[in-house]
Order: sequence, then C-alpha cells, then structure tokens
Amino acid sequence: MNSVLVAGIGNIFHGDDGFGVAVAGLMAEAPLPTGVDVVDFGIRGLDLAFALTGGYRLAILIDTVQRGEAPGTLYLIEPEPADPVEEAISPHQIEPTDVLRLTRILGGPCAQVLLIGCEPASFGPPDEGRIGLSGEVALAVPGAAEMALAAIADWMRQNPPEAGGLQPSLPSSHTTHETLQEETS
Repeated sequence: MNSVLVAGIGNIFHGDDGFGVAVAGLMAEAPLPTGVDVVDFGIRGLDLAFALTGGYRLAILIDTVQRGEAPGTLYLIEPEPADPVEEAISPHQIEPTDVLRLTRILGGPCAQVLLIGCEPASFGPPDEGRIGLSGEVALAVPGAAEMALAAIADWMRQNPPEAGGLQPSLPSSHTTHETLQEETS
C-alpha cells in the first residue's frame, strides 16, 4: 500500500465540476515520488470512501469549492474530522464531506486529509450540463497540481522514510490513474 493518495473528484459532464479530474489527469502524466497514487475517482464517491480506509497516511482530494471568490481561485483546506453518517447518502450525489463521514463507518479515514479546491465559474445549464472547463478554471489546473506536489513534499519532510514516510527523490515505480492498474516502467 502506498502512503499518499491524490484523488481527482468531479463530473466532466458538468463544466467546472470536472476540475479534480483534470488535475488528476495532469498529475498522472508527471513523475511522482514512490508511494504516491494519483486516481481519477470522477463521481465514484463510494470507491473513494473505500480507498481512504486502505491505509493511506495522506489523502489529497481535489474538487471544486464554492466560497464566493473569483473563478479559478485555489484553496488548500484541512477538513475537520467528519462525524459518522446519520442519514442516507445518495451514491449519485456524494460530496467529499459525505465521503469523509462514510469512511468513519467503514473503518476510519487515513491519518491526514487535505482538500485542494477551485472556485468554479459554471457547471453549465442545470438540465444540460456542459463538457469542458471554463477558461478561468482551466488556467488553475497546473497551479492545483503544483499545490498538491508542494503538499506532498511538505508531508514527506515531516514524515521521513525512517518514520514511515515516502522516499523523497525516487521516481514513481507506478502511478494509478482511473483503472487502478499498475503501469510498467
């Protein structure tokens, strides 16, 4: 089991909601330290909940976040520990906060969770959606990937290999993306 999970979240058929998926796609193409998994979870919130119970020590969730700032604004958020789910969750509209609540029931989330969020401009018409990110949000994708890499580097400095952290300078022996299968080097 790897130590760090970077999880792209969102629906590519709803405009800027595909932000997390776009960041995961960009990061999956980049060289990463050994022990980092990048996964495009899309709208598979239940899969993400199960993944968070799989022994990761750091999870970085990437999604849109509406806080009223200018579209494309990036946020680094450390979510509060979530209480267990008290009401039914729709598997079709599961939010990151719901995922964190569900992980408490399934055995507990990983040690640390961060959320990199981007202020959206548009999700498209409610009944139609829209494919593709707005210009402002598309421009924020590389910055979000850099933010995630910086958070991983900070975590690695605080969790050196002898304390169970990652190997900081080795290229990735495998990266997972969408299919959750190892790539050959």
